[in-house]
Amino acid sequence: MMLTLTLNGQVTTAHVDPTASLLDVLRERLERPGSKNACEQGECGSCSVLLDNTLVCSCLVAAGQVEGRQVTTVEGVGQPASPHPVQHAFVEAGAVQCGFCTPGLVMSTVALLDKSPNPGEDEIREALAGNLCRCTGYQKILDAVRLAAADSTEGAVS
Repeated sequence: MMLTLTLNGQVTTAHVDPTASLLDVLRERLERPGSKNACEQGECGSCSVLLDNTLVCSCLVAAGQVEGRQVTTVEGVGQPASPHPVQHAFVEAGAVQCGFCTPGLVMSTVALLDKSPNPGEDEIREALAGNLCRCTGYQKILDAVRLAAADSTEGAVS
């Protein structure tokens, strides 16, 4: 099928198998490798993207389901020359180690702060519960979310 979607703010088309996962289409057809392929079961969060501003595991979404919809990947929230405040907070807090889980954690944090700019500790932990990380022990990740939230209350996160 010819798939048309708005990807990171740009109308994009690609010929895809409608039963392929959105993750595979993003990585293989649309050259957006930021979303990582780990569990393929929606358990690790490494493939998280925003679908119409709702956080989803792209490995669980069939490509045919995104026709005409908006998808935002980690590549769409910031650029290397001008990172998103959440991306900046992850670097500042030292929450990036191997980097495999980072895109999903960034997307989870962006989704959280869009809904709740000043989340409490329980809200932060619940928002990140679907993301697995083997390197950091999570403390620096939690610090990064708190830092990004503090910045958002000052108007830095959009």
